[in-house]
Amino acid sequence: MRMVAVVLGGGTGQRIGTARPKQLLRLDGRTLIEHCVAAFEQAPGVDEILVVMARGYVDEVGTLLADRGYGKVSGVIEGGATRADSTRVALAAIAGTADDPGQTGVLLHDAARPFVDQRIIADCVVVLGAHDAAGVAVPTSDTIVVTGNGVMHSMPRRETLFRCQTPQCFRLPVIARAHELAAADPGFAPTDDCGVVLRYLPEVKVHIVQGSERNIKITYPQDLVVAETLLAEAPPAAG
Repeated sequence: MRMVAVVLGGGTGQRIGTARPKQLLRLDGRTLIEHCVAAFEQAPGVDEILVVMARGYVDEVGTLLADRGYGKVSGVIEGGATRADSTRVALAAIAGTADDPGQTGVLLHDAARPFVDQRIIADCVVVLGAHDAAGVAVPTSDTIVVTGNGVMHSMPRRETLFRCQTPQCFRLPVIARAHELAAADPGFAPTDDCGVVLRYLPEVKVHIVQGSERNIKITYPQDLVVAETLLAEAPPAAG
């Protein structure tokens, strides 16, 4: 299969409170988006990397990645207004160059997760060889409650609950069809791609790839402090 890693950096990261998109913040001398690209560049099972970037930063990131010599990067394209829009832009670009869509795997990864490791990527590639959809996730260590109006209503069994990470991985026709259906539903605002498949293609089983507690998402300023601590304890091998 042709495996395409999509690094989704189309957002502006408003919650982190910086003037520039958070994926351009630096960690150990490299931007967050570089850390992601470097991990997929190193992965033998990934054939191509497509980067989605926020408007106004496409040329800057394209030049940066070219100067760093990431040979698998096939393009840096402008994202949409939402994560779902950015995903659809990427899927359209991949479909436009796919000789056999059914033999094309797509790994959708948040640019704000700089610590994706080689084991996770390799497991994603393997699972797409046998299944149509999968998502990286880790078991929750906390008890989760369902609430309404500030009151607890129910408490699902903890052993059934996982926290989603990325990559989220799909055969191209599956995720393209799911997003096509989602785009026609004005009442649905998806926050991730596994949720799109679960809602619109319920017959498709979304398998779990074991994630890592290191595979954190940089959302708030304190997350950068945590990331720097993780780097000091065990620097990632990528790059």
